[in-house]
Amino acid sequence: MTSLALNVPNLITLSRLMSVPLMIWLIVGAEFGAAFWVFICAGASDALDGFIAKRFDCRTRLGALLDPAADKALISSVYVALGIADKLPNWLVILVVFRDVTIIGGFVLFQTIAVPRNFDPLYISKINTLAQIALVGYVLGRLALGFPDGALTSALVAVTAATTLLSGFSYLVRWARILSGAEPAS
Repeated sequence: MTSLALNVPNLITLSRLMSVPLMIWLIVGAEFGAAFWVFICAGASDALDGFIAKRFDCRTRLGALLDPAADKALISSVYVALGIADKLPNWLVILVVFRDVTIIGGFVLFQTIAVPRNFDPLYISKINTLAQIALVGYVLGRLALGFPDGALTSALVAVTAATTLLSGFSYLVRWARILSGAEPAS
């Protein structure tokens, strides 16, 4: 893995990061069809940059930091925008954003003060990300097509809330185990 080189996967990731203001503007402006397609393109770019980086062995430290930052910025911003537009419950928006801020804060704390190390995402965190993306995709698609709110939205909100709580708690437990010496630091 090279240091901070800017390559094709990193440029794709940067384009995803640059789509964040557009997503917010589209959602707050009730342009849900366009927001849905920008969200789909952002998801495709996430898969594409990862594929290119692995397939052509052009992973960089910059990409390792930029990719999750772009993902968190996109998801958190979309949740906030959907909350502002009154399309997701405010308590869920707060929960999702608080978990992300806590994880970022924990990562920064470990990197600068406690125990520098690489953190692989927890399995429950991957499930949570999938639930968060599914909820946003469904809500934007439903709004774009004019379908009424229903039981599936409620179910996706419940799954997203449960996995967000479980994921956040799991990270806190992991960090406590590392700090206590019960889990190796590297």
